[in-house]
Amino acid sequence: MKPQSFLLSAISASAGTALASLQGPIHWGYYLLTVLGVVFLHGGANVINDYFDYRQRVDTTDVPGSYGNEARVLIQKMLRPSQVLWIALILFSLSLFIGIYMTAVRGWPIFLFGFVGFLTGLLYTARPVALKYVALGEPAVFFMFGPLVVSGAYYVQRGQFNFQAIWISIPIGILVALVLLANNIRDIQFDSQVGIDTMATVLGRRWALRLYQFLVIGAYVATALLILSGLLGLWSFLTLLSLPVAFKLLRRMLQNEIPDDADARTAQLDGAFGILFIIAIVLERLV
Repeated sequence: MKPQSFLLSAISASAGTALASLQGPIHWGYYLLTVLGVVFLHGGANVINDYFDYRQRVDTTDVPGSYGNEARVLIQKMLRPSQVLWIALILFSLSLFIGIYMTAVRGWPIFLFGFVGFLTGLLYTARPVALKYVALGEPAVFFMFGPLVVSGAYYVQRGQFNFQAIWISIPIGILVALVLLANNIRDIQFDSQVGIDTMATVLGRRWALRLYQFLVIGAYVATALLILSGLLGLWSFLTLLSLPVAFKLLRRMLQNEIPDDADARTAQLDGAFGILFIIAIVLERLV
């Protein structure tokens, strides 16, 4: 399930909720259900993706797992494929129950948000689409953890769409997509051997590294532009406190070093940035 990655889900849902707090009170019960529903969807997607990666022989004993040591249960035969599939279905079912309840109390768009999230997570590695294998993994992750979850969490609280939620989701979505890009840069050799096209294999190691560096900087530039345009308050400059983590990553990438835990290190940046981002919006409301 890669539970350490659930922080990314919580950050996206919390950012949308924090933005909604600027226009009115927060329903904390709805907020907790939103986070829980997104986490169940995220966990289900993680599990089903491992299932399809194993079935399609993308994951082997030679390939480092995500976050260093995860995604090994099938390869090590700790679980059978059918058991892993059942775990994914249970997680998706739990998110469905929450989605049905939230749809009943907040309206049909909630079900639409959840269904699109489920479909994107499933088709991430499921044939015939398999977004991850046709260099569309990063855009899919950006969409899910950026505009979809942030604007969905906003809708849960306010009962309406807000383009501001989509705009402020951009830096968050970029950083989550970078977790996948770091993973794919590390796995270029293995992915090429099994004949799948990720953004990293299409661009090649050098240009994929350049894209990674560009997008790290782009997340901060996007935040600055949102502040200058008035879509975010000046408190959002607090996100600059995460720059030491970003600089450390960029320095290693400039030296062409891709550690086995490159995705986990990128997730740490996303966590630091995201938490500061949410604090900034809350401070805007309080101060």
